[in-house]
Amino acid sequence: MNAVIVVVTGGVGSGKSTVSQLLAAHGAVVVDADAVAREVVEPGSAGLAGVIERFGPAVRTADGRLDRPALAAIVFEDEAARTDLNAILHPLIFQRSQELIDSAPVGCVVVFDYPLLAEAGWPGTYDLAVVVEASLPTRLRRLAGRGMAEADARARIAAQATDEQRRALADEIVVNDGDLAALQGDVGRLWGRLLARSSGVASP
Repeated sequence: MNAVIVVVTGGVGSGKSTVSQLLAAHGAVVVDADAVAREVVEPGSAGLAGVIERFGPAVRTADGRLDRPALAAIVFEDEAARTDLNAILHPLIFQRSQELIDSAPVGCVVVFDYPLLAEAGWPGTYDLAVVVEASLPTRLRRLAGRGMAEADARARIAAQATDEQRRALADEIVVNDGDLAALQGDVGRLWGRLLARSSGVASP
């Protein structure tokens, strides 16, 4: 596909999704891996069937949907269960995400909002990776604002890749410790660089 494909990644509380939204406001086509992950376990899907087969009916709600809190309680502290879940869902997420990326218009900038680049890798191709990061106090404050207890927030952060692991994959790093205006300025400058790259890709 004749487009620039940009993976935007970052840990919980870093502001990764905000960066993707700001890039969308500039004109990027955004593919959201979290939205895809929800899509592949909709009622009647192969993803939901696979999860129920592995984890049992306790992870299905009365109306036939995936009971995410129940599933999270099982897999969060059980590495083998988490590995099994990833084996069921990741191929489906990869396939659907790639379909959406491939359907983007020629010559555009495609932003793939994908939190698990460092943890799960990505079998498809992309042109560059943007890592969004923030200090631990900033992340804890943001997660507290979402109603998450500090102990739970620290556990979530500890279960993810480290900043160093993400930086090893980064072509661009956006540090999101300031206010929204500062982030908008940084993303605007990033967008300019992405447009320049897109122009080069689109050229004969």
